[in-house]
Amino acid sequence: MEIRPAALITGGAGGIGSAIARARAAEGYLPEICYLTSAGAAKALADELGGFAVRCDVTDPASVRAMFAELEAGPGLPEVLVNNAGRAWRGLLQDMTDAEWRSVTAIALDGAFFCCREALPSMIRARRGSVINVSSVWGEVGGSCEAAYSAAKAGLIGLTTALAKEVGPSGVRVNCVAPGCIETAMLAEFSAEDRRAMAEDTPLGRIGTPEDVAQAVAFLASERASFITGQVLSVGGGFGK
Repeated sequence: MEIRPAALITGGAGGIGSAIARARAAEGYLPEICYLTSAGAAKALADELGGFAVRCDVTDPASVRAMFAELEAGPGLPEVLVNNAGRAWRGLLQDMTDAEWRSVTAIALDGAFFCCREALPSMIRARRGSVINVSSVWGEVGGSCEAAYSAAKAGLIGLTTALAKEVGPSGVRVNCVAPGCIETAMLAEFSAEDRRAMAEDTPLGRIGTPEDVAQAVAFLASERASFITGQVLSVGGGFGK
């Protein structure tokens, strides 16, 4: 029986996460779909793709350690790690509570740190592997009323560029994608007028799709990008540039 290399996607049951899982499966990977609350969607996607659904709270280092132990005992440790989990919060900074700030930054930034810390040893031993962090255009240019989200996503960019230098000599690549306005649940809270304005502000004249992001991730994870590391690939149709 052919053994497929594994790709772990955090937030794997969401719009962008599920598109990434499908793109990885299409290229011969076994998608390991990490979820916290979307058990039904994650398990259905795993069944569809012949993958593996695993529950984990990425903000909890013990939960992340337990997930990697489960993967090692089951489908295998990942050769590709996609840190995609995140949450948005919109509003004035002075109205944000301590708990809300910690939640936004912990899911995106702490979660990526905890997952990288567990994934890297096996990648370094194998002298191969790819980490892809899903940031945002707001991590590059900042977004009004999204200070915590912008800060967390900017932190992922810093993590990417620093970690690429640290693990590059071991043959491991670390890159980042920065989506712009993408058709996901996060965008559903915006009015039709706001969405039209976003499309008009995007040089390519449309809102992106999860598949647009997934194809960028697929490229960075593949051997086609074997000499690319420490880079931030914007997937936003020119938005914010």
